This record gives sequence, C-alpha cells and structure tokens, in this order.
Amino acid sequence: MTFAALALAPGLALGSFLNVVAARVPLRRSLVSPGSACMSCGHELSWWENVPLLSYAALRGRCRSCSAPISLRYPAVELVSALLVGGSVWKFGLHPEALVASFFCLVLVALSATDLEHRIIPNRIVLPAAATVLVAQTAVKPSPEWAIAALGASGVLFLFALAYPGGMGMGDVKLAFLIGALLGTTTPTGLMLGLFLALLPSAVLLARYGAKARKAKIPFAPFLAAGAVIALFAGHAITHAYLGLFN
Repeated sequence: MTFAALALAPGLALGSFLNVVAARVPLRRSLVSPGSACMSCGHELSWWENVPLLSYAALRGRCRSCSAPISLRYPAVELVSALLVGGSVWKFGLHPEALVASFFCLVLVALSATDLEHRIIPNRIVLPAAATVLVAQTAVKPSPEWAIAALGASGVLFLFALAYPGGMGMGDVKLAFLIGALLGTTTPTGLMLGLFLALLPSAVLLARYGAKARKAKIPFAPFLAAGAVIALFAGHAITHAYLGLFN
C-alpha cells in the first residue's frame, strides 16, 4: 500500500504529459516544442501553472491571461492516471507486471481523451503501444496467450466494424488488439464490459431522440478502456462469478 501511494506522484506527472499527447498528437504537433500554452490565447504557461491538479484549482479552471475556461479533461486525465498507476502498483507490487500494467493504463487514458475530444484513435499511439505491450507481456510471462488474445479480440471487433461500419471503426479494432495483448484470457470479460458500458449512453440517446439517435456517433474507446481496466483489476473474479451462476 505504501508503494502504491508513492506511485501517485509520478502518476500525476505522467497524466500531465498525457494531456500534451492528447492535445498535440491528433494535430501532428511536436510533444516537446513549443512549451505548454493556452489553447485560446497562446499564453505560455509558467512552471506553477503546470502543477498537476493544484494549478487547475489555483487558476479556478481559467487561463490567467485571457480567462478562457480550461477543459476539465486536464485535471481528470491527471487524476485518473495517478489512480491507475497507484492501482497497478497495489495490484501487482514491485514487479515488472506493475510497469506493464501502468503503461497499458496510461495509453488507455491517452486514447480515451483523444477519442472524446477529436473522435479518433491515433495510429501513432495505439500501434506502438500494442506492439510494446505484446512484447513486454510475452517477456514477463512467456506464453502464446497474449498474441492469441490480441488477434482474437481484434478479429471480433473487425467483424463488428464490417457489420456496423457507422458504429465502430478500425481504430477500435487496433485498440482491441492492445487490450487482448495485456488481458489474455480475461479479454472477453473486458470487451463485454466495454460493450455493456457503451450501451448505457446509447440507450439514453435512443430514449431521448428516438430514431435520430442512430446518427449520433459515440466515442467507443473510453468504454472499451473502462472495460479493460475493470478486467485488469478484477477480470478473473468477475469471470468466476459469472460462470458460477450456471453451476
């Protein structure tokens, strides 16, 4: 528990970096230069305006220069990143699995933020991450399980994308490969949880707008990511509980 608490600080810092990734990668801008600045007026942020969570609170969610509102995405990404890194250390301890799980969770946060804001899952993030996770998982726990799960998950979502091209894209297929590479045998649980979570806003939209709701595009990555995170931390328990219903 102590190490998990200590992991929160670097998790916050990494979350701050993920905000840069989510903002700049879809625009094909450098992650290094120029420095962080207000997206509205271009005001370059000083160091104290870049402190995770605290700066947002101190600035009351507005730019110091032009008073433009700062998106809640920034503190949300920082907080969620810290909790997931801390949770990975708590779950797996001081083991390489914790490092792989933390990397996996951080990538999911970045992809979710990007999909929510820009409606895309950038190849420049998901493809290198998927390859890295597959290689790392295979190195830490040698088994064909990870490759089989990755191919199986992406194959299933590829079929969904062919059947419902308006509701799912190839970015989701690549994300499924990443999820399978990390989750292995609990991949079906993660995907089913993601699909179930995605049904909730879909049902709300359908109830509110009727047939017009079919034209609304819902970013799918955050739901897949949420299902994958739940499966990462409790996938085996959920699977066993589900199967126990039939015994």
